[in-house]
Amino acid sequence: MTDHDYDELGLVAGLEIHQQLDTDTKLFCACPTELREAEDSTHRFTRYLHPTKSELGEIDEAALEESQVEREFTYLGYDTTCLVEADDEPPHRLDREARTVVLEIAQLLDMEPVDVAHVMRKLVVDGSNTSGFQRSTLVATDGEIETDEGPVRVADLMLEEESAQRVEETDEGVTYSLDRLGIPLVEIGTRPDISSPEQARDAAERIGMLLRSTGHVKRGLGTIRQDVNISIADGARVEVKGVQSLDDIDDIVRNEVGRQVALLDIKEELHERDASVGAVQDVTDVFEDTDSGVVRGALDDGGAVYAVPLFGFDGLVGREIQPDRRLGTELSDHAKRHGAGGIFHTDELPAYGVTEEEVAAMREAVGAGAGDAVAMVAAAADVAEPAVEAAAERAATAMDGVPEETRGANEDGTTRYLRPLPGAARMYPETDVPPVELDPSEVEEPELLTEKVERYQAEYDLDAGLAEQVAYGTHMPLFESVVAEGVDATLAAGTLESTLTELRRDDVPVAELTDEHLTDALHLVDDGEVPNEGLPDLLTALAENPELTAEQAVEQEDLGGVDEGEVREAVVEVVERNADQVEEQGMGAFSALMGECMGALRGKADGDVVSETLREEIQKRA
Repeated sequence: MTDHDYDELGLVAGLEIHQQLDTDTKLFCACPTELREAEDSTHRFTRYLHPTKSELGEIDEAALEESQVEREFTYLGYDTTCLVEADDEPPHRLDREARTVVLEIAQLLDMEPVDVAHVMRKLVVDGSNTSGFQRSTLVATDGEIETDEGPVRVADLMLEEESAQRVEETDEGVTYSLDRLGIPLVEIGTRPDISSPEQARDAAERIGMLLRSTGHVKRGLGTIRQDVNISIADGARVEVKGVQSLDDIDDIVRNEVGRQVALLDIKEELHERDASVGAVQDVTDVFEDTDSGVVRGALDDGGAVYAVPLFGFDGLVGREIQPDRRLGTELSDHAKRHGAGGIFHTDELPAYGVTEEEVAAMREAVGAGAGDAVAMVAAAADVAEPAVEAAAERAATAMDGVPEETRGANEDGTTRYLRPLPGAARMYPETDVPPVELDPSEVEEPELLTEKVERYQAEYDLDAGLAEQVAYGTHMPLFESVVAEGVDATLAAGTLESTLTELRRDDVPVAELTDEHLTDALHLVDDGEVPNEGLPDLLTALAENPELTAEQAVEQEDLGGVDEGEVREAVVEVVERNADQVEEQGMGAFSALMGECMGALRGKADGDVVSETLREEIQKRA
């Protein structure tokens, strides 16, 4: 991966962090913030969505392009969703718990809350909101975070409703699940103060730590998403959406800078060649007898082949602009938005069954010469022409350099075209939800995770590594809760961060364990009703039978502790059975017999008690 002189290129970047809040209910209704399996849905309905004009009579360009692809949207409902998610009932007032958490976040980001929070509608027509818009509320402005390369200003803090989750996509439409729709979501937008890939990742990590410090954000894949706005001096602002992992942010920035540099080089070369884009033409006749599987398949289904000459583009359509992505890939992304599977172009042909003779005939048909390229699409008759036209429009923008646009993050750190950048026309007031006065004095600033680590070491005598694991782990709120109830901190920390990990590695379904399971199990051990050694078996039983309570699992698995008399009786039996070994080795036999004793007691006795008893019995006979 090529690294650049980012100062010389004039790199500026900003972040938009989207984090789900872990509240009891959704932002505009009383439904739980619980994710469900699609097969558990109880009903479904379909919609077609269309863009609407803003109060100024304008239609957002991104929404307009999205609506040009006619699709049916199917929504899966559950017994945990209601008419608000279906947009068949007006939204309720802003959830109070979500307001409290977002004000805590504002304090951690050193932001100034607004006096009154007004709900706005943000136009969204990709089907992820049944209403065709997302409700969003400005909560605070003008904050700042620190990074190793200097401060990064935070422009705004928004409280929003999460979108519906995409379940399946076909040629006919998209299926969404309503379980996620309406979960409270915060959006944190920074100023474009970031000047390197490393600082982008550092800033995102810092914001992530501050969010987790509240103890009220959801954890796991998909609960936090990062969007990155990136530009260089001679390029353009590009918004990269859907970066799932912090580890990807610096790679995303590097690759986008590299893409813009490559596009600027292509622009310069196109101008030197006096390049231009010709007219789209029907070249179906050229492929009448083709043996190309892709083209033949389209034609046999009544389709057509359309092509466009790209004068002066020869060799540039196939030029790499990101790892394994070329200018031709950009053209293909635009064609795909209109239903095509992609494009063929002459920098890669003959190939895919298209012969050299067919390439020559196609060049002649569209008037392309030796220094020119041709892009073509073979698809349904109503798809091929608009798809090639979209590719031609993208080719034309290559002569201007870098287009402003919204792109999607790929898993390999590259990006793909999604849609034009949204404009101001996508926002307008929400008339169904009254404004809310905010009172930040009612909220105490949360303790930072870094401060928790220090406190856990000082207050609970946890070592630095375990203290950090607990503070940054998903079970931090549960740890604080059970310790406040009197459970030994070392027991709680070791169970939540070590025992559960070991059970997971042994394929125990620990995801089935609820906070109630864990709390009750820890209390049983802390109270001496179940020995420490029996805790893994208890948790395993609960994970495999989550309908049981901890007390029922203890009874079912016979995990109750034994008294000291029963311990001594079992130890004496083991020592007598191994009398020769004890007589010969003395305390040297301890390790082997300890395991046998614990096995005989089946984890029903505390190891320290068994150890002490075994030492006494060996010494009697040594």
